[in-house]
Amino acid sequence: MYGRKACQLVKEFATSEKEQLKPFNDDLFDQVIKECDSHNLGIQSSVRKMQDEGLDTQTTRNADFNGAVIHHLSLVRNKRCLMAYIYNRAVVIRSLRWKLGRVLPEEIVKRLSNSEKEYFKAYSGALDHYMNDINLDLTVDMVPPKDPYIQVRVLDDIGEVLLTDRSANLARYSMHFLKRTDAEPYISQGLMRELLN
Repeated sequence: MYGRKACQLVKEFATSEKEQLKPFNDDLFDQVIKECDSHNLGIQSSVRKMQDEGLDTQTTRNADFNGAVIHHLSLVRNKRCLMAYIYNRAVVIRSLRWKLGRVLPEEIVKRLSNSEKEYFKAYSGALDHYMNDINLDLTVDMVPPKDPYIQVRVLDDIGEVLLTDRSANLARYSMHFLKRTDAEPYISQGLMRELLN
């Protein structure tokens, strides 16, 4: 049945948890591409057969024309499914950049295809370039804070770091009162956590 593999690809994405990625399904993706190639060959074969018989491909309505239409519609459907699969994965990849920063955890990187890794790198670079141009980190404070300072506990030894207004030694299990913008990158990497009042 034409289009079944492409439909499986879309269903696979749809059944994954929201904002989560399953590993890129190279095998099924390649099978859909091969099916698209066979549809393209089917269209060319039908049109060539009509031309060999001296029929007008624009006005003739015979079995070859109907076969070409079926191949064309199947090809379009497969392409739409492939594009939906890639687009929706790209949306999740962009949201991961906003939530996790420019470095993704290894378990997420393993789920990405090579082109998705390149896409993340390019998107991250463009976002960094824009934030540098406007001199503002847009990934910090997605919800406006009540106070620009937070109290944090360091979970792993980070060492001496340069903060916005001073330098600090962020030793393991130490507690600090830091600007939220200084602490957010470490919190998102799991190196420290905010202490709630």
